[in-house]
Amino acid sequence: MMEEQLLIPEEEYQKSGVHIGTQIKSKDMDKYIFKIRNDGLYILNIKKTNHAIIEAGKMLARYKPEDILVVAQRQYAFRPVAKFSEIVGSNSIIGRFIPGTLTNPMLKSYSSAKVIVITDPLADTQAMKEAIKIGIPIIALCDANNKTDFVDLIIPTNNKGRMSLALIYWLLAREVLKDRGDIKTYDDMQAKIDDFEVQI
Repeated sequence: MMEEQLLIPEEEYQKSGVHIGTQIKSKDMDKYIFKIRNDGLYILNIKKTNHAIIEAGKMLARYKPEDILVVAQRQYAFRPVAKFSEIVGSNSIIGRFIPGTLTNPMLKSYSSAKVIVITDPLADTQAMKEAIKIGIPIIALCDANNKTDFVDLIIPTNNKGRMSLALIYWLLAREVLKDRGDIKTYDDMQAKIDDFEVQI
């Protein structure tokens, strides 16, 4: 099997801390762990992250933009998710996810999404529960400590870091646009990674 090309150089991935996991590891995430650092942090396998972003891009490109819902409770994900949604044309729920959003058509906030992207299964539990209940595919950014039952496509990544969230959503947006045919090469995407990053 040929080795998949990295979307960006490995050092770019490392600079953003995408690979730095938590000090707790779930059994589910075992196969995505590259090694454990001396300080007890689990290090995620960048090649597996890279592969998952490519797969997620292909999957999302098959849906109409308005059928994609991206959710994020974590503050560092607000800007990356908003920017991702603006670029690919998807819907997003940033901050509190109102119970019933996916299950109660009477709600003003109701969404008839056909696929959902979850920033952190631990923080976005309500969205997870509802997506499982209605049976739509779930793509989730999963850290070393996440449980992945019911997740259809796992993107192993540091899902808490400001720079890593910006990088993941930027790369994913590029993949979706390219797979849809909206851009021919990555250089055609106007938005830069800085546009996705929360400014401190």
